[in-house]
Amino acid sequence: PASLFRAYGGHLADTYGARRVLYWTFLVSVVATFLLSYPPTDYVVHGANGQATAFHIEMGLVPFTVTIFVLGFFMSLGKAAVYKHIPVYYPKDVGAVGGLVGMIGGLGGFVLPILFGALMDLTGIRSSAFMLMYGVVWVSLIWMYWTEVRKTELMGEHSHGLKLAS
Repeated sequence: PASLFRAYGGHLADTYGARRVLYWTFLVSVVATFLLSYPPTDYVVHGANGQATAFHIEMGLVPFTVTIFVLGFFMSLGKAAVYKHIPVYYPKDVGAVGGLVGMIGGLGGFVLPILFGALMDLTGIRSSAFMLMYGVVWVSLIWMYWTEVRKTELMGEHSHGLKLAS
């Protein structure tokens, strides 16, 4: 779904601002990758009267598919919003920066699957790839927020990065 809805992401970035679209992308991605990263787990809760209650948590096929689709949809919106930023921040170097962004995306498509396999080998947990993605999304969200805070401080504004429009 990430490639199918990219044009719609461009429309939303034009209408509401690339930064707002990216914030929504990151926030939904944090929730989705957290849900996807949670491995099948068995719990035993010991009650006050000594009785133990056991239960099992595992995401089924339909919730997994829906969550993956939602994640892909919002990532497509984010892809378009990233490219919306290029002419705003680098108006004289759109081609070079666009190429660099594409290169980094291509490297991510090469490096991440290797890391996914390495994590699976190291941990034995099948959802470890989503755990890595959860961390990457958090780092990206925090980085984007602090970049905006720093930009507003340098420009003398007092919005502290809370202005969501680009």
